Amino acid sequence: MNLEKIKKTIPLLTKWLFICILIGFLSGSASAFFLVALEWVTQIREHNNWIIWLLPIGGLLVGLSYHYYGKEVVKGNNLLLEEYENPQKTIPLKMAPLVLIGTLITHLFGGSAGREGTAVQMGGAIADQFRRIFKLDTSDRKTLIILGISAGFASVFGTPLAGALFALEVLYFSRISLKSSILSFLVAFIAYFTVEFWEVKHIHYTIPLVPDISLETLLWIIPVSILFGLAAMLFSRSTHYWGALFAKNIKYPPLRPFIGGLLFAIIMYFIGTTKYLGLGVPVIVESFSKPSENYVFLLKILFTGFTLGAGFKGGEVTPLFFIGATLGSTLSLFIPLPIALLAGMGFVAVFSGATHTPIACTVMGIELFGIESALFIGTACFIAYFASGSVGIYHSQLLKGPKYHLYEKFKRRKLDDF
Repeated sequence: MNLEKIKKTIPLLTKWLFICILIGFLSGSASAFFLVALEWVTQIREHNNWIIWLLPIGGLLVGLSYHYYGKEVVKGNNLLLEEYENPQKTIPLKMAPLVLIGTLITHLFGGSAGREGTAVQMGGAIADQFRRIFKLDTSDRKTLIILGISAGFASVFGTPLAGALFALEVLYFSRISLKSSILSFLVAFIAYFTVEFWEVKHIHYTIPLVPDISLETLLWIIPVSILFGLAAMLFSRSTHYWGALFAKNIKYPPLRPFIGGLLFAIIMYFIGTTKYLGLGVPVIVESFSKPSENYVFLLKILFTGFTLGAGFKGGEVTPLFFIGATLGSTLSLFIPLPIALLAGMGFVAVFSGATHTPIACTVMGIELFGIESALFIGTACFIAYFASGSVGIYHSQLLKGPKYHLYEKFKRRKLDDF
């Protein structure tokens, strides 16, 4: 490299390092605040069970805020994916406060939802503002969106490697440069350490016993992983079904979460349990040591799809953790594998199937549970990925890669047979 190239490269490196520090710190700080606020509203709800009767009012507030102030950002994560594939205009910064407040309202009053969507949208909205500040072109703007997704995911779950890979894989490495890949990892770690700096703790899970891989264990892993993939398929289709049903039958958008919230509160009253409200973290933790009832994961699929389809805010990933962990825990009654291992496999495998991101989910499993379970986790994630069908939780995600080619080949074969 000659002196002229060095002179051009150093300012460029400095600029992107500065951008990564800003995005990582701001997104990490936003996630830290969100996690603390989320814990606060969760504690309020858990000590005041009657508050679920206010869910319709909370839903109306969320619906009105997006209808009158946030129509441009109501697509949420799908907007980030669309802007990456077909850049149009800068994502409005108001996406961040709207999704933050909407998610906190959802959890305060008991809606069944997650948190990753909130962190990713806040990260994406924050990152995209630097397009104007640094006068970046379309190619660089794609990098900004990757950085926002990476920082948001890594900071909210405490998994920087998985966060960086998720940002790349959810886009299926579409026109992603080496520069974007390196910066994705850099910003993920900056965001992760920012949350650590604010002394906000993440939940820890353990798999204390991991058996040796053998032909027998492999024969059990395959059908179990297929079930995880089918659960992911059911969740994705359920969420899209409820969204379409509410949109078709209730034309005024703010009324959708109001009516949905009212129906949800009534159903929870008759069921007589709070385990399906909010994130459901206590149920996830318990599933690693105690077998879950065989209907728990199905009800979580139903209630989360209903909540998000009605127009409440949050995310899908933690409910996917809930669904996978409880399904794995239930299967421990029939499958001769350790309960914590099955719960951990389901935890990430259902997520893998629903988002088409087996690599990121495998790495996430290693970050959360340790390298000892890597072979089990990776096998489960990839089998669930193939078994979950072509529909994921994100409408705007383009299906590419091995699964795409497999399904296209299958379609062509069916047409030929016909």
